Formats: sequence, structure tokens, C-alpha cells
Amino acid sequence: MNSKVITSGKRKRAIARAIATEGAGRITINKKPYEIFKFLDKLKIEEPLKIAEHILGKINFDVAIDVHGGGEKGQIDAARVALARAIVEITKDKDIEKAFLDYDRNLLVSDVRRKEAYKPGDSKARRGRQSSKR
Repeated sequence: MNSKVITSGKRKRAIARAIATEGAGRITINKKPYEIFKFLDKLKIEEPLKIAEHILGKINFDVAIDVHGGGEKGQIDAARVALARAIVEITKDKDIEKAFLDYDRNLLVSDVRRKEAYKPGDSKARRGRQSSKR
């Protein structure tokens, strides 16, 4: 096991950087423990942890995640990707990587979708200008 691993994850405009070190299994996002987040956000962060615990048993490393940019949900998704990549990188376990990909490919592969650009003369990205044929 490496002593320190740095990984990253993206979702929309949010970018997360995870630093995994040997420790007691504490996960922090922007220096706050993930347990204090809203219920569904907490569950989303716990998904890669539960899968890793199922395969490894006890998690014996700490992960500090810094997230900036984007909105609340985008930051949670970016942190989730960074965490899953950190777990795979620090354990060097192919079984965990396969389990993550089988469960949800977006745990390891960032979602590349971005906001569509506004078009000239229109009010929104896809909505055309309103006109009446009189």
C-alpha cells in the first residue's frame, strides 16, 4: 500500500481532488466529515465505501477531498468519483475496480456531459425565438 495517493474527479463544473493516506478510515470533504451531509448526499458518498468494505473488510486509510466549482450535487458526484479512484489507487486491487465498474461505471469514469451553449438570437440553448405568422 502506498503512503499517499492523489486522485481527481469531475462532474459538470465541479472538480474534486482526493488525497488518500494511511489512517483510521476517516473521509472528509472540504475539511468536514461526510456524515454531516444531507441524507441522500451521504448515501451517495457511502456507495464506494460500502463496496470496498465488502471486498476488503476494514478500510485502513483516510481520504481528504477538496471540492470547488459547480453546485451542491455536482460537487457530491465529483467527490464520489475522486473517492472511488483513490480507493482503487491506494489498494491496487483489481477486484475492487471490477466491482465499482459492475455497480456503476460513473464511480470511476467522469460524466462528460456539459451545459449546452446558448445560440445567437435565441433565448435559451435549444428554444428558438417566438414568432407569429401575421
